[in-house]
Amino acid sequence: MTIKAGILSDTHLHRADDAFISLTRQCFAGCAVIIHAGDLTGIAVLDAFAGKEIHAVYGNMCDASVSLALPRQTTFQLGRFTVGLVHGAGLGRDIELRLWGLFPEADCMIYGHTHRPVCHRQGGVLFLNPGAFRSTGPYGAPGTYAILEAGDELRGTIHQVPVQS
Repeated sequence: MTIKAGILSDTHLHRADDAFISLTRQCFAGCAVIIHAGDLTGIAVLDAFAGKEIHAVYGNMCDASVSLALPRQTTFQLGRFTVGLVHGAGLGRDIELRLWGLFPEADCMIYGHTHRPVCHRQGGVLFLNPGAFRSTGPYGAPGTYAILEAGDELRGTIHQVPVQS
């Protein structure tokens, strides 16, 4: 059986408004698990994912209630795979290099913070950064997110958030 997880980061919202809820339902249809790599800003953002298994960490832009409710970093199992999750703020320029020390046993390392999507393997480990879910990138760049599938192997893909009219 394959487990499908939706990954987002850097939503920078205090609550889940109607537009955000509509987009997340569209992007994460069929995902049993939601992974938020920080900078939710407000904990109420996670209300959009009621009924799903949620793994989330706080980021540097989160209000105090988020940092009290969520860990800075965490590891969890997705099927038979170990996933490490952190926002990435404070890890310096080469976040991925620092992740090895945080999650030495991980099969997949997920981070946010940079607003730049990443999906690649190094040393047998899958690195994923979903980018910024909302189009907060330079020059009107669209928002992005990732889908992680855990079955016989781990497979990650980056997707653009649909533009709402």
